[in-house]
Amino acid sequence: MSEETKTAAPEAAKVETKSAAKPTERPVRTEGSRPTRPAGRPERPARRNGPGGRGKFQRRRKFCKFCADTSLKIDHKDPVLLGQFVSERSKITPSRVTSTCAKHQRQLTTAVKRARILALLAFTPLHHD
Repeated sequence: MSEETKTAAPEAAKVETKSAAKPTERPVRTEGSRPTRPAGRPERPARRNGPGGRGKFQRRRKFCKFCADTSLKIDHKDPVLLGQFVSERSKITPSRVTSTCAKHQRQLTTAVKRARILALLAFTPLHHD
């Protein structure tokens, strides 16, 4: 009996290792059995938003306030004008928000900084009138 159990045990171990070691086999496909895909990109549905494919609202073209009205001058002694270009947290608003050109944005920045030094504008929101 001991011989039978000795021979039976290695056979069982062989069966387990064979099944664990072998990965599951995939079905063999022939070249013609592959599913077909459409060539190129799929068609997109047509836009309903009117001509040009734009949305419901058309964005207004931004322009520099100082280039449009040449009578406006950037002056560091005019806190009312400079206050329009400073946020409520006393930060200088960027030109992409205020739509000023690069030349006038540089002038605005230096004017705001000069007004702050002269105490016409606040450095921080805590320094109010």
